[in-house]
Amino acid sequence: MTDVNTLATQVRDIASKLGVQKYDIYGSSVDETSVQVDRGEPKQVKASNRSSVTVRVWNDDRLVGITSTTDTDPSGLELALKTASEASEFGAKEHVPDFSPEATQLIENIETVCSPQAEVSTLIDRLVEIEKQLLDAHPAIVSVPYNGLSQRDIDRFYLNSNGALRHEVHSVASVYLYSKTEQDGKKPRSAGSYKVNVGLDALDIEGCLKEAAEKTISHLNYQKVKTGKYRVVFSPEAFLSLLNAFSNIYNAQSVLDNRSLSTVDSLGTSIASPLLSVFNDALHSDNVTPSYFDGEGTPTRRVPIIEAGTLTGFLHSAGTAKRMSAQPTGHANMGAKVTISPDFYHVFAASVPSETYSLDTAENVILIDDLSALHAGVNALQGSFSLPFDGWLINKGEKISVDSATIAGDIRDVLKSIIYVEAEGEVTPGGVCPRVWVDDLSITGE
Repeated sequence: MTDVNTLATQVRDIASKLGVQKYDIYGSSVDETSVQVDRGEPKQVKASNRSSVTVRVWNDDRLVGITSTTDTDPSGLELALKTASEASEFGAKEHVPDFSPEATQLIENIETVCSPQAEVSTLIDRLVEIEKQLLDAHPAIVSVPYNGLSQRDIDRFYLNSNGALRHEVHSVASVYLYSKTEQDGKKPRSAGSYKVNVGLDALDIEGCLKEAAEKTISHLNYQKVKTGKYRVVFSPEAFLSLLNAFSNIYNAQSVLDNRSLSTVDSLGTSIASPLLSVFNDALHSDNVTPSYFDGEGTPTRRVPIIEAGTLTGFLHSAGTAKRMSAQPTGHANMGAKVTISPDFYHVFAASVPSETYSLDTAENVILIDDLSALHAGVNALQGSFSLPFDGWLINKGEKISVDSATIAGDIRDVLKSIIYVEAEGEVTPGGVCPRVWVDDLSITGE
């Protein structure tokens, strides 16, 4: 665990020796162990300790230089500060970053949630047992080609020459199972499940096993669907992945760079059905790895993005907030340049709908469980997407797996065409979200 008080003292002394007056440092380290198995035998065992430290130095002309290192001993810090100081002579003269105005703001109730890491042999034995149970769940399941059980300790800190000092430590464990079937005269079918929690003892391994088995078995009975317009129900994971693929809508840096579907004047405009509300909340009670501050030391918080269909907020760094006369939101990432990214989503129904829907009674709706090829099938600047998916055709509660189909559309039309946001949210690794019903989406099937 990083001793940030000692580190801050060392940096202050080194900076004084070098004549550096203004600086800040963001660092993180990850201690990770992970295992994979194949038919009862260890396939891959990894252990790593990765660290990264980003150092910024401002010179007398208020230009900033930046460098990164993995060395946090005094000699490494001295070299990083010296290099960043030299680089400041070549710093950009427009939109120069500065300290976050909230970097020294008190953060109350920072919880350090740590769990002792289990032995590698324990991870292997547990995963071998899970793999066997999944293979025994159905005769058609012949392999679990992708699987993994991992545990990580995450250590983050931020400090600056104004006296800011942040530090947090978390533990997280995750399990992933992806099984494959083979049947005579039929295509191989696959499905998976992923679970995450604070530590191995708290991890819902049985739930992951059950979900992977049920999904895989449900895809054995498959058929093609006709191309056309369908009422579509997005699973929580599918809706969040689609929403996140178009996060430029509420990313202030993207807006300022003209790389967004929004403009600086978009706040207050209607962009979705009035049934939908979306918040970004790193401190949500269901987030097992809450972040209390971002790469600039800004405290994280609950940020409204869409409220009852209206775009009400952008995600900001200190720099974008200053340029847009707003407040930083705690979403900055420190690197060669400051970037912005979402954290933990909270999607919920903005109001009680006048009409409700149920998969038990719905006729010919498509339930999308998982979207694929998001890296290739999304044009974030145009708003369009065309994505393969795993899912089912639902008819009065009967589920038939959809064979080789894609869904296409425009994210703006999708958000406007939401007809129902279910009341009960589901916790996923990316956030809390219910199933979301959307009318008239294009499905390309047979």
